Amino acid sequence: MENYQMIAKTLAGLENVLLEEIEALGGLNIQKRKRAILFEGDDSLMIKSNICLRTAISILIPIFEFKARDEFELYNEIHAVQWEEIFGVNDTFAISATVSGELFTHSQYVALKTKDAMVDRFRKKFGKRPNVDVSNADYQFNVHIQYDSCTISLNSSGLPLNRRGYRINSNEAPLNEVLAAGIILKSGWNKQDDFYDPMSGSGTFAIEAALLANNIAPGLNRRFGFQNWSDFDRDLYRAVHQEVKSQISPKEVNIYCRDLLIENLEYIAQNSEEINVQQYIDIGREDFFHSSKKGENGILFFNPPYGERLELEEINSFYKNIGDQLKQNYSNCEAWIISSNLDALKFFGLKPESRYQMYNGGLECKLNHYKLY
Repeated sequence: MENYQMIAKTLAGLENVLLEEIEALGGLNIQKRKRAILFEGDDSLMIKSNICLRTAISILIPIFEFKARDEFELYNEIHAVQWEEIFGVNDTFAISATVSGELFTHSQYVALKTKDAMVDRFRKKFGKRPNVDVSNADYQFNVHIQYDSCTISLNSSGLPLNRRGYRINSNEAPLNEVLAAGIILKSGWNKQDDFYDPMSGSGTFAIEAALLANNIAPGLNRRFGFQNWSDFDRDLYRAVHQEVKSQISPKEVNIYCRDLLIENLEYIAQNSEEINVQQYIDIGREDFFHSSKKGENGILFFNPPYGERLELEEINSFYKNIGDQLKQNYSNCEAWIISSNLDALKFFGLKPESRYQMYNGGLECKLNHYKLY
């Protein structure tokens, strides 16, 4: 199999974590970009990347590059591509676009012009056109324009890779699975120390920890865009899938998943069962402010309320109480907290060992790491 270039997209702040994941999978000629990692590999690595990467949002395969300085050049260049050799009139497709620079400023307009050029070519050649399916297209294309440099890529993932297939139910603001996995990997958790998800909400931290600890690839239970392609190699996919599945190795580790709301605990139980990690997670009802560590040491992960629904004094006091509880009852542990409420974090009462800028659902956040002596 020949090697070709791929682009793994990720969230801002997780580039280094994703780079290390791709290195471990055997990616070649790896280059870091903003919210993306470029690398090379064959079809086997493309499949494995989709199944295994915990911090990738999508795996793109660049197929065409050209220059365009206005909408007319863009249309003509795209119209000239032999799209009929890639997909057919009976297939569905979708276009996404990202733009930067002053030449093209509206991504939706670029996506629309791209779609027009593609369907016009089909109409001219066959008298009919393929349909657009924005939710579950057979072929998903991404147009990336930086000033006048245009790259069209095939999205091999289909639905974003953070959709592991386990989130049947969730609370109002669930943490993105890729972000949760990235924070855990960033922490350097050794898969041995007790793991605490003390205000778990939908249990994303705990479920991602169970997947990581037992070497369960996050994409084993879902479909991918490349499975809809006409040249999809089913035998290769089965071989890679079986290889990845055979690498699951159950660990003896305590993962404590706690919440006060019965409804959330029911969600967590359903979600963890859907991806078959329920046996690795200790789910229970508990008020963090009346809790204490279970063993000698451990690591805690928090995605607390950011304060949209709480008064200023109330949210500041809430964050202060978290810090006090950690100091009094979780000595010899580490804590990681992500929040967009930078003012409330100042009331935490602990000096962070390290700080990272992250984004959660478009909100600029700080990820703080604390050591509790």
